[in-house]
Amino acid sequence: MLAAYRRSKRVLSDGATGVTVRERLDRLVTDAPAAYDLDDWIDIYGNDNGIVGELERRTAEALGTEAAAFFPTGTMAQQVALRCWAGRTGSTTVAGHPLAHLEVHERDAYAVVSGLRTVHPTRAPRLPTAEEIYDLQEPFGTLSLELPLREAGFVLPEWADLTATVAAARDRDAVIHFDGARLWECGPHFGRSLPEIAALADSVYVSFYKSLGGISGAALAGPEDFVEEARAWRHRYGGQLFQQWPAALAALAGLDRELPRLPEYVAHAKVVARALGDGLAEAGVPWFRVHPAVPHTHQFQVWLPHPPEVLNEAGAQLAEETRTMVFRQWFTPDAAGPPGVSMTEVTVGSSAMEWTAGDVRAAVAEFAGRVAALGG
Repeated sequence: MLAAYRRSKRVLSDGATGVTVRERLDRLVTDAPAAYDLDDWIDIYGNDNGIVGELERRTAEALGTEAAAFFPTGTMAQQVALRCWAGRTGSTTVAGHPLAHLEVHERDAYAVVSGLRTVHPTRAPRLPTAEEIYDLQEPFGTLSLELPLREAGFVLPEWADLTATVAAARDRDAVIHFDGARLWECGPHFGRSLPEIAALADSVYVSFYKSLGGISGAALAGPEDFVEEARAWRHRYGGQLFQQWPAALAALAGLDRELPRLPEYVAHAKVVARALGDGLAEAGVPWFRVHPAVPHTHQFQVWLPHPPEVLNEAGAQLAEETRTMVFRQWFTPDAAGPPGVSMTEVTVGSSAMEWTAGDVRAAVAEFAGRVAALGG
């Protein structure tokens, strides 16, 4: 699939993989002069008066928070945030979702490293409601909300529901942490600015590579005193790296280049999702699912009743023969789902903006034909 992707001239679903070191370095060199003064000194242990400090200030400004701290990974930022709140609230219990990144992709670090435990107000594939927060049978110190909830389909609640859930947690004397790795693209769905969204929480984690096209890294944002404490724990967790200027420079470039375009991507994702559904139906595919049918962000899921090997081979053939790639990697989802189906995640980014609805329908029809020819 990677070789087919590399040879493709048109790519619908964006992604960070499939780029050589030279290409990534060339892109950084191109973006760098507009992102930061290259005659400034490189950073040393994330010094505040250098490029890392500038990224932290830009992040806090974008989110409307008092301060922000740069972290090498989102997992570390999450663990530090929850540990700080556990100390401040006196509670080691975190209310979260079983499909959240915290539970699925961090190897139980909250429990193994920080001695915390989680409780689940709901197991439904959505964020908890206010009623479910009130009905939770035991106390908790922190409510962690992943916005959007990726494993459930990059789903978001309505604004009124989110504010009600937050209010319910505060009524129970809990603080609010947003796992906002993809928070950057949530504004169009909520109809609110990033500072308005972030203001609902006591702390917010954001990623610099998932939607902004950075190399790596994350930030933890919130009140000044909380961020200062987080910096101390970042050092204890091994996150105060000697130099981080390449990641910081790429993140600054992403804030300049990608952040303003995310609303366009979100809007076009709705066009792409509808066209994919129409194309699969027109091709006579007996069962499929585009979820959400109307995407909440610029990412969504597509489900088909075939083994991932067949779907990946069909996609590779299409790319080899037409230099067009519709989907990236298909896989059998870890989360509970219908047996015998595969899922792929579609990310609508810059490469998809030139695709019309007709282009999408035509390409997915060709893809479906190759799936059928393979006996899928």
